[in-house]
Amino acid sequence: MQTRAANLTAFFLSIAVASTSPLAAPPDKAQRPSPPAQASCKLPDGKTIAVAYSSPRMNGRKIFGELVPFGKVWRAGANEATSFVADTAIAIGGQSIPAGNYTLFAIPNPDKWTLIISKKTGEWGVPYPGEADDIARVEMKVSKLSSPMENFTIAFDQAGSACTMHLEWETTRASVAISERK
Repeated sequence: MQTRAANLTAFFLSIAVASTSPLAAPPDKAQRPSPPAQASCKLPDGKTIAVAYSSPRMNGRKIFGELVPFGKVWRAGANEATSFVADTAIAIGGQSIPAGNYTLFAIPNPDKWTLIISKKTGEWGVPYPGEADDIARVEMKVSKLSSPMENFTIAFDQAGSACTMHLEWETTRASVAISERK
C-alpha cells in the first residue's frame, strides 16, 4: 500500500513540476507583464511600415537613466526583439533602408537618442547582436511628454508623404521621420 501511495505522490508531483517547467506550453503573450503591441503607418502609395513589440509598464519605476541606462543599447521594448518591417525602400533620418525585416534597438540619452536598425532578426531582445549587423544608426529628436506615459508605446503620425515614428515612455518622446525612398 505504501508503494502505491508513493507512486501516486510521485505521479502528481511530476505533473505539478511539468506544468511549471519551461517545457510546458508558453503563457499567452497577452497575459505577459509586457504584452504585445503593434503600430503601422501607410505611405501614400499604399506601402506600409509596421512595428511589433512588447510594451513594458513603468510600475512606479524610474525608467530612463535607471532601468534603461543612458548611453547604452536598449532593446526598445521587452520580451522578443522589436521587429520593424518595411514593404518598400525607405529613408530614415536621411539614410536609405531597403525593403525588409529588421530589428530595432535604441541608445537613449537625455538630449538625443540613436535609433539602431539591425539586419539580425529573431532574437529574444537581448543581447544586442553588435554593430556588424547594423544597417543604420539614426539620430532621433527628444522631447518631453506633457504627462507620464505608463506603457512603453511605439506610434506613428502620418503627414503628407512621410510617417513620423515615436517611441514614448515615462515623460520622454523620441521621434524620427520616415519616408518612401524614390
